[in-house]
This record gives sequence, structure tokens and C-alpha cells, in this order.
Amino acid sequence: MPRVRRPVAPTSAATWLTLSWLASPALPVGGFSYSEGLEPAVEAVRVSDEASARAWLLDQLHLSLGRSDLPVVGKALGAWRRRDAESVRELNAWIDTTRETRELRQQTQQMGRSLLEWLRNRAPDDPRLAQLAALPPAPTWPIAFALAAEQAAATPREAGLAFAFGWAENMVQAALKAVPLGQSAGQRVLAALVDAIPAAVDNALRVSEGQRQAFTPMLAILSAQHEAQYSRLFRS
Repeated sequence: MPRVRRPVAPTSAATWLTLSWLASPALPVGGFSYSEGLEPAVEAVRVSDEASARAWLLDQLHLSLGRSDLPVVGKALGAWRRRDAESVRELNAWIDTTRETRELRQQTQQMGRSLLEWLRNRAPDDPRLAQLAALPPAPTWPIAFALAAEQAAATPREAGLAFAFGWAENMVQAALKAVPLGQSAGQRVLAALVDAIPAAVDNALRVSEGQRQAFTPMLAILSAQHEAQYSRLFRS
């Protein structure tokens, strides 16, 4: 007997608007102040124009974000929804310990703490905020984002799309300043990332616990060099 497919409930306007808010550079978490290794890549002349910026960011999407942060966002959203505090702690510890440089660790912790404060203003009665605040050594950005997306009743895929787009927009803004790129070139780079994000998110949601990884040696080397770079526009 053929399986009857149940209709998928449409995403509510409130959910989409909240996810758009979370993805916005205007969200007061400081995402715009980080380049995540792009600035030292420019300094090392690994990124010097539109084509190399597009290639760099697409690689970062697939090799870094898609294999680490995006799978964690999906898993953490489910853990928050189930009230599974132990899984949340394990995922937060994984993010913190797999950040390969001091500045990348500081970035995820600072953005996580800032989003916690935003959530305290949005939903102060949610008891999970106390759990988020108590995560050692600090709440990380993907874990805090997952709770915000869960509060918005988002699916893991919707949360991943918003998380990835927020990252992409911030990184393109960093490229505009650091490479530098013109506005039209930046929009073309963003368009390439937008085209690639849905497949990256879908692949990330299929990543198992044993497959998740954070192994980007060149990015780690550049980030470490950035910590002592003489002149910097960005915090990472």
C-alpha cells in the first residue's frame, strides 16, 4: 500500500521574521566585527579579488561551517526542544574545544553571551536561559542560536538556513572592507553563497556524530597569524 504523504505545515510569519532578525547584521551580537580568517588571508594575498573571495568563502561554507557549526545547530535545536541538557552541554563543549585559535574561541563565546542577553530581553521566563548561561566556560554562538531558533518554532533546516545566511552576509561585508570589493562584486559573491547554502545545510543535517569535524589547518594558521597581525580591521 503506497505511503500517504502528510502535508507540511507552512512556516508561520512570526517564525520567518524572527529567523530573519537572527540572521541580520543588525542583531546586537557583534558578528560584523569578525572576518574569521578572511583578513589574514587578504594579508597573505590568498584572497585578492572577487573570484578568490568567492572561492574562499564557498570553501569555508562547505569545509568549515557545513561540517561543524551547521550540524551542531541542527542537533542543538533538537536537544533544546527535548529539554536534553546533557546533549546541549556536550555540543557546547565540542564547539569550544574545536576552535583552533584563541580569537576564534573568543568570537564564539562573545557572540554566544551577547545572544544570551538578547534572549533574556525577548523571553525572560524561559528556564532554558539559565541552562544556557551556566554552560562552561561560556555559551557558544551555535548553541545560543539554536535556542533562539527553537523559541521561534523553527525546524532544523530553517534554523540552518538562517544561521548560514547570517554568516554569509557578515563575511561578504568583511570582504567588502578587507579585499576590498565593490558593492556589485559583493552582491555577486553573496549570490554564489546563497545558491550554495541550501545544499550545504541539507548535507549538514545528515552529518552523524562520528562524521562531524572541525579540521581547517590553513584557516587555523591564518587565524593564529591574525592574532599578532600589525594592522587589523577585524577581531578575528
